[in-house]
Amino acid sequence: MNDFPTGVAMAIDPLVTRVLAPNPSPFSYTGTQTYLVGTTELAVIDPGPDEPEHLDALIAAIAGRKVIAILCTHTHRDHSPAAAPLKALTGAPIIGCAPLTLRDDGPRADAAFDTSYSPDRVLTDGESLAGPGWTLTAVATPGHTSNHLCFALPESGALFTGDHVMGWSTTVVSPPDGDMADFMASLDKLMQRDDRIYFPAHGEPVEKPRRFVRGLIGHRKQREGQILRLLKAEPRAVPDLVERMYVGLDPRLMGAAGRSVLAHLIELRARGVVAEDGDAWRVAA
Repeated sequence: MNDFPTGVAMAIDPLVTRVLAPNPSPFSYTGTQTYLVGTTELAVIDPGPDEPEHLDALIAAIAGRKVIAILCTHTHRDHSPAAAPLKALTGAPIIGCAPLTLRDDGPRADAAFDTSYSPDRVLTDGESLAGPGWTLTAVATPGHTSNHLCFALPESGALFTGDHVMGWSTTVVSPPDGDMADFMASLDKLMQRDDRIYFPAHGEPVEKPRRFVRGLIGHRKQREGQILRLLKAEPRAVPDLVERMYVGLDPRLMGAAGRSVLAHLIELRARGVVAEDGDAWRVAA
């Protein structure tokens, strides 16, 4: 995005500044967006990768102000590794999601888990922390990962959505930790809220949240319908389903698409709709 250069602190709300990390990829879009919340005393949300260039940009954006907390939405390596060095530089505690270092050997569409993440305090759903003129409240949104949190900023009507809702692409749900039933329930949970705007970790702000989430739910239901139509014709393995469902997809993303298809199949199996037949899946009798 030409109007949002890497490493430049940009005010996007009276209480919110964002700094883009230098980690663009087919999976992270332009990179991870770190958010600074507050004016005189700050919270830092999703400090991002442990890259010296990014840490220098964050320290420049902090500009000598006190950092009250460093918050992480989840522990993928494009989100939380800079928490420890930023803590060392600012003295702020690491607060937010629970640690999670699950090994996932499947193809990914995001970074692997950060094994170094060690929070000083874990927030549960509905717990808050506050600074001068701002409050951040944890909103548990498992699905993308089991430990995923969003953070609500009621003074701005904003929700920091991490990777649960992104502004450029649908979210990958990769078993065994990623869970499609949890992901859909978390989307339903956001539909019940009245947030004014979403600030995702990747992509542009979402200015019509409910409409956007409704579209995400519809997209997932459409994918489920595709799977069932293909399986009704004949049993199929995941690679065959992906090939037929994702025509024209960037080959670098095919493995990740397979993980999301598998997540759908696992959720359908739990409902008794499909069953495994060796390496293939079929509609349950």
